Amino acid sequence: MRPIQKSNKLADVCYDIRGPVLEKSRQMEEEGHKITKLNIGNLAVFGFDPPDEIVRDMMLNLQNAAGYTDSKGMFAPRKAVMHYTQGKSIAGVTIDDIYLGNGASELIVMSMNALLNSGDEVLVPAPDYPLWTAAVSLSGGNPVHYVCDEQNEWYPDIDDMRRKITPQTKAIVVINPNNPTGALYPVEVLLQIVELARQHQLIIFADEIYDKVLYDEAEHVSIASLADDVLFITMNGLSKNYRSCGYRSGWMVVSGEKRHAKDYIEGLNMLASMRLCANAPGQFAIQTALGGYQSIQDLVGPGGRLLKQRDLAHKLLTDIPGVTCVKPKAALYMFPRLDPAIYPIADDQQFAYELLAEAKVLIVQGTGFNWIAPDHFRVVFLPNSDDLTEAMGRIARFLEGYRKRHSRG
Repeated sequence: MRPIQKSNKLADVCYDIRGPVLEKSRQMEEEGHKITKLNIGNLAVFGFDPPDEIVRDMMLNLQNAAGYTDSKGMFAPRKAVMHYTQGKSIAGVTIDDIYLGNGASELIVMSMNALLNSGDEVLVPAPDYPLWTAAVSLSGGNPVHYVCDEQNEWYPDIDDMRRKITPQTKAIVVINPNNPTGALYPVEVLLQIVELARQHQLIIFADEIYDKVLYDEAEHVSIASLADDVLFITMNGLSKNYRSCGYRSGWMVVSGEKRHAKDYIEGLNMLASMRLCANAPGQFAIQTALGGYQSIQDLVGPGGRLLKQRDLAHKLLTDIPGVTCVKPKAALYMFPRLDPAIYPIADDQQFAYELLAEAKVLIVQGTGFNWIAPDHFRVVFLPNSDDLTEAMGRIARFLEGYRKRHSRG
């Protein structure tokens, strides 16, 4: 029989958050091993429940959720998103500028499919949430990674970004708050990115899915609120702020300079229609979530569980010899660095395999986020304090053994 092979379009597509190391983890679980999974921001499995009012409203509306909705989404949740954008000071957004999706993930892929031709370039951060890189590649484009500077709070390196703009560049992706680093970008940095987009007539794609998961009284500024002469596509949803990952309820907002983007917007409308609509139960959750009690504040504020676990994880990691980590100001992740002089890692996926096999802890290697060197990894700090302490202890013992095995003395 002739082998059936995957499409060439998938040659450069990678999503290591659920990649080969996870498959090894599943095999080990089938063999009876208990694995601590620090690989994915899946809040529900760590006891972070969605607000009760969201669950109740979805259940009450299930009877009305069996039919197709408008391809962009139902009116009431889109109106709620419109009010949300007004609260973020994003000007000029109408109901027609809002698309609901099966999570922000679907809309990320859709936005790239509608934009890119073969050879078009998109600036994507390194490290990034790898779906962005994958979506660019899958859509026929070339992801070009600009460096975020670990020595400067993981902020984007504007000079590096500027150097990498070419006549083929169509857009800049900004992930703020950032996954995987937990960085939160100040207005000064955002304004520099806007100016680059203005000078080179680029679209800004803003991934703001963690815009309420903020620590130490930090404030998030939507980049789309800073200009009206640049085209912005802003992504957000319920999965993180409202602990509703599985409801697959997200939205995309088109704002700014829309007059010259009519053809692109027509492409977005076409793709939105082709998928018929986003899931209706998830749409019913949006209005209640955005208009209800913002319980995320109880988790990230003083005494909150997420804040305490962030502080605990950061201390336990940075107490390990040769491990440094910029303390995240937002999101659910840490992206620690392993000093190459102490941990001479040539292949960080192999490193993740070894950690899994020996310590029974699942992490994601840094290159899985398109980082440039095998010297980082990402962990979530979602397990409760006891489980987090146990997991970090196992990582510390593994790294102690790794140092001894690779000692140059």
